[in-house]
Amino acid sequence: MLPRLPSLNGLRAFECAARHLSFTRAAEELSVTQTAISHQIRRLEDELGVRLFLRSKDGLALTEEGSAYFPGVRSAFRELRHSTERLLESSDHSVLTISTLVSVASKWLLPRLPSFREAHPEIDVRISAMTRLVDFRKVGVDAAIRYGNGEWPGLRADWLMSDEIFPVCSPRLLTGDKPLKTPADLAHHPLLQVSGLTANDWNDWLHAAGQPPLTAKGPRLTFDLAMMAVQTAIDGQGVCIGRSTYVDDDLRAGRLVAPFDLRLKSSSGFYFVTPQENAESKKIVAFRQWLSEVL
Repeated sequence: MLPRLPSLNGLRAFECAARHLSFTRAAEELSVTQTAISHQIRRLEDELGVRLFLRSKDGLALTEEGSAYFPGVRSAFRELRHSTERLLESSDHSVLTISTLVSVASKWLLPRLPSFREAHPEIDVRISAMTRLVDFRKVGVDAAIRYGNGEWPGLRADWLMSDEIFPVCSPRLLTGDKPLKTPADLAHHPLLQVSGLTANDWNDWLHAAGQPPLTAKGPRLTFDLAMMAVQTAIDGQGVCIGRSTYVDDDLRAGRLVAPFDLRLKSSSGFYFVTPQENAESKKIVAFRQWLSEVL
């Protein structure tokens, strides 16, 4: 008789913990607690009658038995994922849902999207624009364009592009009663900025430009969405601290100008992010390839 298969939950916990060599990262990927992972592994070890992990103050390691067991379990889960993808893609799953920031969607992604639709008319694209990170498994999102350092447990992150930080304004502000000729002239104009991750952009740029603290404490207008700050700058109501990702198109169109040459390189960047188990599905591979071509 064939041996009875052990608990699927236990095998899943083992595969994930063995891949990361961490119960904590396995818990994050599977959206459960670290205690739950530990209990599932313990039950699996009891069921099999062997120890799979060595636990010590220095970290987690596979036993000899665990090292021998892991490749087969990992291969089985990969095959399950691929079989499921093929099943879903052969039915009605030609819809690709992308989550990204509102500013990236409106200022960068949407103007370029027609070329993807032309190349892949069989894939329906849905854009979910939001300011918070999403849980892929809970909200039905296939992939995301995220800003950060590329480290998200359980997710594949492919580098897309970096940002440059610099002031932008309406061409009208270069002339008039208080023309913008040097960074010191910023003291005479409202400074437009975006809250959240980019809230300190003005202070960083002004410091790099050698401007005194008084300039950095000048009047500000703060917005939740970058597109609102950019539109306010286009309307001539102040100078926006822009990021190349969402101001380059307006610069090319002449709606905005960059009054100064100084640009700061952001330490983070944009990534195309997908759950590891779906990273090689046809629709995601197609979108990833398209992104590499339009950048």
